[in-house]
Amino acid sequence: MNKMMLRTVPALLLLAFAGGASAAAFQLWEQNASGLGNAYAGSAAVADNASTIFFNPAGMTQLPGLHLSAGVTGVGPSYKFQNSGSTGTGGNGGDAGGWAAVPNAYFSAQLAPNWFVGFGISAPFGLATEYDDSNWIGRYQSLKSEVKTVNYNPSLGYRVNDKVSLGLGINYQTIDAELTSALPDARSYSRLKGDDAAWGWNAGALFTLSPAMRVGVSYRSTMDYTLEGNASTALSSTPIRADVKLPDTFILSVWQQVSDRWEAMGDLSYTRWNSLKSLNVYSRNSGALVSTENFNYDNAWRFAWGAAYKATDALKVKFGIAYDRTPVSDSDRSARVPDNDRVWFSLGGQWNAGTAGKFDLGYTYLYVKDPNINQTSRVGTTLRGTYDDSAHILGVQYSAGF
Repeated sequence: MNKMMLRTVPALLLLAFAGGASAAAFQLWEQNASGLGNAYAGSAAVADNASTIFFNPAGMTQLPGLHLSAGVTGVGPSYKFQNSGSTGTGGNGGDAGGWAAVPNAYFSAQLAPNWFVGFGISAPFGLATEYDDSNWIGRYQSLKSEVKTVNYNPSLGYRVNDKVSLGLGINYQTIDAELTSALPDARSYSRLKGDDAAWGWNAGALFTLSPAMRVGVSYRSTMDYTLEGNASTALSSTPIRADVKLPDTFILSVWQQVSDRWEAMGDLSYTRWNSLKSLNVYSRNSGALVSTENFNYDNAWRFAWGAAYKATDALKVKFGIAYDRTPVSDSDRSARVPDNDRVWFSLGGQWNAGTAGKFDLGYTYLYVKDPNINQTSRVGTTLRGTYDDSAHILGVQYSAGF
């Protein structure tokens, strides 16, 4: 019974935390709905609920007593390929995107006047692309690509003085990945599937420059995995391993109370995607190279600006805009991650129900610059054309303090 539960609970969490990519490559910014309405501007400085554990654990020092926050974000990307000179035969593959849920939950508690602890569950990375037609023209490049992560994040916050607070967190993160593509015999496909867990850390500082202005800085470390699983076809299965290093991220944020009604916030983040150049898959039996997936990612910036207007004592209206630069170059774009630069247009609202807590609703439309692709598969076919990409993101969240 206990063994069954130990296996079932992580599997259910991975299913729930299967998200489609919304930030550059397959990073997920959707760690709360309260920030979604501002395009996550001020993410490391706002600190108005327990979800600050993910963006900046030092923000817990702004939350006296006990606080909890829980929500879910629906991410609905769309990837539609338009053929322009590909080799081989087949259709366009339909829409490789689709809706996926990204839930989150956080809890913080004040232990002493200057000490705070917290715990968060989130999904920092996620990918789900699957082409409708197994006979589509890019089937040798990709059929299905799925990455699921679940992050467990105990954290500690310390208020040094009225101006400076520090935070530190430990991250235990699981990953489950599956990549499939067609084989030349047209009757079968190859599948790479593996999983692992890794440890990392995050830290942050919050500077209260005045009662009306805060600046936050935070850092999340890389996650080093050794995936283990199987490479399989209709005729064989080989135990495999593959080293994967997911990137670290630095955030600089500012929040300002402009007037009794208006707040403004800004964000600058830097993600070092150059940690992911290729996925080399080796046989665990012989050590021989089984296959290679090339990424050749570069580092990427993200800029965001947002504002909030207190319409009444209970209602706050939010809006924001962000520019998210892709780490994918035109020459290395793949059918698995047909990514490009995007702009976030965000709108949200918060209802303060007093002792009953706060309710947040956020929406974002992602405008993605149409990416071109010119990718040659390992069997020699070339996928050449343009994608029509976009995404809708909708999130809800409940937060309360005691």
